Amino acid sequence: MSFDLQPKLENALIRLRPLRAEDFEQLYAVASDPLLWEQHPSRTRYQRDVFQNYFKGAMESGGALLVFDNRTGQVLGSSRFYDYDEAERRVEIGYTFIARSHWGGHYNRALKTLMLDHAFQFVDSVVFHVGADNRRSRMAMEKLGATLIGEAAISYYGEPSNVNVIFKIDKTDWPRLRPDPV
Repeated sequence: MSFDLQPKLENALIRLRPLRAEDFEQLYAVASDPLLWEQHPSRTRYQRDVFQNYFKGAMESGGALLVFDNRTGQVLGSSRFYDYDEAERRVEIGYTFIARSHWGGHYNRALKTLMLDHAFQFVDSVVFHVGADNRRSRMAMEKLGATLIGEAAISYYGEPSNVNVIFKIDKTDWPRLRPDPV
């Protein structure tokens, strides 16, 4: 069984499906909020031309997913699987953003839980890169039970390199960390 990097996944709160080119306008409507990116290394991603570059990378990645609110059908954001290493049995999850209207609840956790449950059918570890200054995302990783394992300088699609912290969750830890179903 091979790892499907663009699965259709669903729980009570959210639904994920592969990102498509025709999703640009709906996703940009969410991403155009400057406050979404205030702690992100790419603080100008709310600008249309910058977001177009991000979206192009998402489409080329082969692992981008569109996130919907399962109750309203509203587009909430996006996430993706990337840098899948079959030999190392590892994948990365990132490039995630969710509409501010859905911050502070269970949506990010529901998203990561769906993606981790799917990933751990194929890999033994999942890695997350988070902007070093992105306190909200760092706290979300800690709440999920991810372990901080280091730092790396990462460049986002032609943007200057930024320092990211690296978190990891291992398959053996997931049964203990996994939240109750939403």
